[in-house]
Amino acid sequence: MRRKDDEKEKSIKEAVIKLILQEGFHGTSISKIAKMAGVSPATVYIYFENKEIMLHEIYSEYSEEIFDYIWDRINREMEGRQLIESLVRSYYNYIREHGEIFSFVEQFANCPSLSCGCSEIKGMRNINNLIAEMKRRRMIKDYSSDNLLAILFYPVKAIAADRRKSEAERAELLREMILIIQDALLI
Repeated sequence: MRRKDDEKEKSIKEAVIKLILQEGFHGTSISKIAKMAGVSPATVYIYFENKEIMLHEIYSEYSEEIFDYIWDRINREMEGRQLIESLVRSYYNYIREHGEIFSFVEQFANCPSLSCGCSEIKGMRNINNLIAEMKRRRMIKDYSSDNLLAILFYPVKAIAADRRKSEAERAELLREMILIIQDALLI
């Protein structure tokens, strides 16, 4: 059996993301992935049993990365306003710094037949626990966690992805959105 190489695995993952974004799930094949990664199709199968398993593993890994990125940038001892600002800005910064990965995760997450087989993301569980703790501490209103997460993160996605706006315009929109979210959620 051949030995795994971290650089080859990284090249394969990068190729998967680029091809999925360029050609979609159905237009991406193992042979195209291998060619773009600079490896043989047989090498791809050393790392991943098949295309479906590969997509699920890469989706899970990068979904986890997004929430770990956010989690690592917050301090649970912060007051409500700071905590909300930190959550929102961390998410925004991840999207801006890792656009291709974020787009891949979004595309995958919006395809129920592909994402439904993925296990629960630990990092998301941490954020859900934080939201529950904020409710218990009476920092935020007791709305459903799904709605609270939507209010925290979905508007940020729209701002970060708006290529029609300059960086300064997006920064101002984000600042205003943070105030709107704080006013809507804080007790």
